Amino acid sequence: MFEERTYTVSEFNRKVKDYLEENSDLREFFLEGELSGVTYYKSGHLYFNLKDRDAQIKCVAFKYKLKRIAEDLKDGDSVKLFGDVGFYENRGDFQILVRHIEKKNQLGELFIRLEQLKKELGEAGYFDLKHKKPLPKYPKNIGVVTAYTGAAIQDIIKTIKKRDNTINIYAYPAKVQGVGAEAEIIKGIKTLNKIEEIDLIIAGRGGGSIEDLWAFNDKDVALAFFNSKKPIISAVGHEIDNLLSDLTADARAATPTQAVELSVPERVKVLETLDDRKRYLNSVIRNQIEILKKELEKRENSYSIKNFSRELENKNQELVEREERLKRAIQYQLNEIKNSLDRRVHKVITLNPLETLKRGYSVVTKDNEIIKSVKNIKIEDEIAIKVTDGIIKGRVKEIN
Repeated sequence: MFEERTYTVSEFNRKVKDYLEENSDLREFFLEGELSGVTYYKSGHLYFNLKDRDAQIKCVAFKYKLKRIAEDLKDGDSVKLFGDVGFYENRGDFQILVRHIEKKNQLGELFIRLEQLKKELGEAGYFDLKHKKPLPKYPKNIGVVTAYTGAAIQDIIKTIKKRDNTINIYAYPAKVQGVGAEAEIIKGIKTLNKIEEIDLIIAGRGGGSIEDLWAFNDKDVALAFFNSKKPIISAVGHEIDNLLSDLTADARAATPTQAVELSVPERVKVLETLDDRKRYLNSVIRNQIEILKKELEKRENSYSIKNFSRELENKNQELVEREERLKRAIQYQLNEIKNSLDRRVHKVITLNPLETLKRGYSVVTKDNEIIKSVKNIKIEDEIAIKVTDGIIKGRVKEIN
């Protein structure tokens, strides 16, 4: 028969503690790994996580100074520690009680690989400002890649609606830590890029340990940020220098909430600014109208305006007089031209060879060439003599 055993939480935690502490394999052993979440407290205690590629475990060093533990440990340090398994009954926390820590090197393997990758991508130009797309000034549709159940999506939605409740949000739920997170983040970015109306993409997550954030240090994830056709913000809550996605994105925000504050203007303030500009322009227009009105009144009261009809009559009379003078000048010029032409025609008539023939002269030609000298002709040559009313043809019989 199955014997039913029922414990209170305190009883159960006591049994677990006793079991762990009585197991000799879980006492006085060494552990190797990388530090993360290193926190020195004023109480004299040191808390951190020890991790490798696939797992992590909580650790605590009580009164670390008495244990001669270094005070400059930091995230990424590769260490070897000596300690025992501990179980804190009140919270049910499993942890390593650290007796001693020895540094293996200054940076852990993950950080070394990350620095190498940063150098590689940096030299290839993936971080250059010339590739950064400007964020839209007034986005109307925003895509979000993050965990659907996390606090980040709630913070983003709440902040967007608070700043501008007319904006549409397209949420792509994706794992943001653990196995498969990289592939889901990449797919989310690519999917939102295919939605034409989306103006901007925010991809990220809330805070966490460096292990929790490590998907955003993946090379393929970083390249997905870089290759996004839509402007994209890397919004990962962290305190370390820069994640790869921060460097390849068009903009970086310290938290998802800050990403919204960076990209979404407050609608109320925008409208207030527009109202202020409207009032200013109306004031400028009114002032201009007043100035023009006064100028018009000034002109209406001027001598020229008051005497406009008289001035117009004087100008018309002046035009008539000018027209008469112009007509006389033109007639004079025409007469001069006519007289000049008459004189020139007379000269043409006077010089016409036919007029000369009428006076009794004749023109002698041979082979259609005018004979100007006896040297140009000989006995028996045929000649033509042009007189006023015809041509006489003959043959030369004598030359004197």
